[in-house]
Amino acid sequence: MKILWITSVYPSKEQPGNGVFHETQVQALKKRGLEITVICPTPQNPAVLRALKKTYKRKTLPFYEVREGVKVYRPIYRALPGQLRWAQPDKRIAKAILKTIQVKSLQFDMIHAHFAMPSGGAAHIISKELQKPWLLTLHGSDVHIYPAFSRSANKAFQRSVHSADEVISIGRHLALAAKEKTGRDSFVLPIGINLSRFQAAALPKENVRKELKLPSDKQLITFIGRLVKEKGVYELAESLNRLPKNMAVVLVGDGPAMDDLKKHEQYGKRLFLPGQISNDKVKDYLQASDIFALPSYSEGMPTVVIEAISMKVPVICTAVGGVPDLFGEFNHLLIKPKSVDSIVERVLDYHSEKYDLPIIKDQLLQYVQDNFHVGRNAEVLEKRYRKLAWNEGKASLSIKGD
Repeated sequence: MKILWITSVYPSKEQPGNGVFHETQVQALKKRGLEITVICPTPQNPAVLRALKKTYKRKTLPFYEVREGVKVYRPIYRALPGQLRWAQPDKRIAKAILKTIQVKSLQFDMIHAHFAMPSGGAAHIISKELQKPWLLTLHGSDVHIYPAFSRSANKAFQRSVHSADEVISIGRHLALAAKEKTGRDSFVLPIGINLSRFQAAALPKENVRKELKLPSDKQLITFIGRLVKEKGVYELAESLNRLPKNMAVVLVGDGPAMDDLKKHEQYGKRLFLPGQISNDKVKDYLQASDIFALPSYSEGMPTVVIEAISMKVPVICTAVGGVPDLFGEFNHLLIKPKSVDSIVERVLDYHSEKYDLPIIKDQLLQYVQDNFHVGRNAEVLEKRYRKLAWNEGKASLSIKGD
């Protein structure tokens, strides 16, 4: 069975951490004998805009590469700043994808698009053009954030959800939110994680910190992700002013907030910025940590939180997106977004052993193992593919019979 994946994020040599959860799932599907081809359209602003502002420049990515036996295409499409707010790029993306399909003679049985906007909008056009069934996975921001941008953004969101042959949500809360906004039910299937890669290592924490050049005499609160305001990195840095001197914050990643964070009075003392890391280093930073923190303003189902839980690292996270699904009966541990007070309170709670962390970590780990194992999720996803293909085949035969 051949599946065309359409997504706006997928890892590359240049950006190894971009959409790792997609590659993890694709590799698990490949092991089950499915042939997956990935098209990850790359936005490029007009030349005049690229000349005006550095952030508008396109990062050089290969049009074609084979990653772990999977063909990945990255056709360029014309983009505009803030396009998801007012100038939906559905048609431009679909045109770039259709050209790639034609030029490379790509064959597939169905389409699996990720995020209602913009991939879902493009998949809707391609599905109609090529008469192929398509499945849409909702990830969080495409339900909670994008539709509120404008009337046209909400219209694009509604069109994607209602035109898909089947809709998947990565969490129960997300499915409920999508149902409330569109009236359409979706099948709940969490993100698949390769949990075998994220098990507590035998190597002592001190040794790992030495390799990573992190202080051995501090309690480390670690963040891993893009350094942007919306991830709560400023609040996390600010919490240092109210935490004990033996605590430090490690912000792993890169982004526009990097320069501001380097101006923080604790930079190099109790605030550390290792920069962008490859995905295989995530485990090392989690192993070196006493607490993992992700105080985002919004999220879908953050894979790095699942990875931290898999390694039994205590987690501080905001009650946003699909995170409450993940924490279940321990939702009371989740904190408020945009709140330094909440971060400080929960760090001190964990430090003072207010909660029975060993029991909490064991139960969260069990939930993750039961629901997020990539092998299990690939098996369920394959069944959805085959069911969709079978239903499409029946419908086709019915039409011919009429």
